[in-house]
Amino acid sequence: MSYSTQPALPVGRYAYDDVDRTFLKQRVEQFRDQVQRRIAGELTEEEFKPLRLMNGLYLQLHAYMLRVAIPYGTLSSPQMRALAHIARTYDRDYGHFTTRQNIQFNWIKLEDTPDILNVLADAEMHAIQTSGNCIRNVTSDQFAGAAADEVLDPRVHAEILRQWSTLHPEFTFLPRKFKIAISGSKQDRVAARFHDIGLLARKGENGRAVFEVYVGGGLGRTPIVGVKLRDDLPEEDLIAYLEAVLRVYNEYGRRDNMYKARIKILVQALGAEAFLAKVNAEFAAMDRARYRLPAEIVAAIQARFGTPEFQAENGAADALAAQQKADAAFDAWVRTNTHAHKQPGYACVTISCKPVGGIPGDVTSAQMDLLADLADKYSFGELRITHLQNVVLGHVRQDALHELWQILKANGLGTANIEMVTDIIACPGLDYCALANARSIPIAQKLSERFGNATLQQEIGHLRLNISGCINACGHHHAGHIGILGVDKRGEEAFQITLGGSAMEDASVGQILGSALSEDETVDAVARIIDTYLAQREAGERFIDTCRRLGTAPFKDAAYAPV
Repeated sequence: MSYSTQPALPVGRYAYDDVDRTFLKQRVEQFRDQVQRRIAGELTEEEFKPLRLMNGLYLQLHAYMLRVAIPYGTLSSPQMRALAHIARTYDRDYGHFTTRQNIQFNWIKLEDTPDILNVLADAEMHAIQTSGNCIRNVTSDQFAGAAADEVLDPRVHAEILRQWSTLHPEFTFLPRKFKIAISGSKQDRVAARFHDIGLLARKGENGRAVFEVYVGGGLGRTPIVGVKLRDDLPEEDLIAYLEAVLRVYNEYGRRDNMYKARIKILVQALGAEAFLAKVNAEFAAMDRARYRLPAEIVAAIQARFGTPEFQAENGAADALAAQQKADAAFDAWVRTNTHAHKQPGYACVTISCKPVGGIPGDVTSAQMDLLADLADKYSFGELRITHLQNVVLGHVRQDALHELWQILKANGLGTANIEMVTDIIACPGLDYCALANARSIPIAQKLSERFGNATLQQEIGHLRLNISGCINACGHHHAGHIGILGVDKRGEEAFQITLGGSAMEDASVGQILGSALSEDETVDAVARIIDTYLAQREAGERFIDTCRRLGTAPFKDAAYAPV
């Protein structure tokens, strides 16, 4: 039985027009010429570097890495198949989903890059502004347009911000990279407070959107929770206000020291009130009519998104309940890996890219093709990539969940661990990255195996475990309930543990427990920390709740206990 139909417009993502397609093709040919000049020796690496970075191409330890943008995390099934083709043809048969809802290919040959970008352009994708000191990929809620608790669909506004920020002449060479996230739910599913600009949307009194605006959050060397600048920014002023923030940053942000160039440093240096005053002054001086975002423009952008043709509920919930009662393993997966949908009879499904012992975020070309097929059959041809390195099918009928789960399970994608201890976030680390101090992948695999027992994971409950290979924090370790940071300890790889971080509404920065440990010592220390939680938690307490109640002392004692 087929559970969805293919609409005229791609569901969940903005449909390109001829202007978009022509622009991408022209961009590919421009870069093809630059690559040929580099290979011929007409451009030095120093001259070529800013050109390749503007097209998402990095030079890492062993090869070039291409980072492909997935705007607000939404993909169509043909786009996923295009990514599978790239993985098979130009890489080593896999891709890596990142914490910015992008995909990275780690084994790219320079001479192949223009052809890869051409494949992407044919699929209405690109790698523009996935690197460099510019506004990066705008991220959004992985359940956008589907979640029962959503007040509005933030993908429309994310697309507006994408169009505004792409090749913006004033913001192409900022002091440092700049990241924006937007959520349409009261629940912060985008880590808004850890972004350069974080937006939480809600309906205003007149029915139009208003936004809470957070500025100056970030991780890396100086982890900071962003400050709230506005409670109720009107939708019509969204572009103008963000432009004002960027103008202030562009004018006052430091360019003499890359480690102090992020907007979070500027906000802290000026103070929140002084920064807000500068933004307000810039905002007041702008020609607001020129930047006004009228309701008809928002409606026109929204019209370029396809709409699912949902079926009537017709007993789907009853069928699901019966299947859950008959199969305990399936019931555990449903409780862990599905999210309430606003349409009766449907569910949002999170597909774990973290099997026990696996590499977080890595997906093979065969799995990508399978995910595309499953999206066509069960979710209107649409997929989402989450900032937690998983994949979502946004619109699955409840009576199709059991069939879907069986297929996923047979192909290594059926792990029931979302938001549990083995749902680990990890960057590629020293296996690939020239900036890393330590490998993230092996310790992630060891921790996944250590806690792989499904019953144990259920007993532990909600716990975020994040791993970064260096202080740049691509694995968001400071925002993990338990964070692990790779460091260089007298020429050896070692790992520092942080405790008590959160990227949700209760955002907090994890605190360092003590000195760095070896890989195996760190795995054992994490196990003792979790044992301490299980022994001392009160009824209903999550790991983060117990940490905040007890403080770090008992966990530090456990982590560094002599063995």
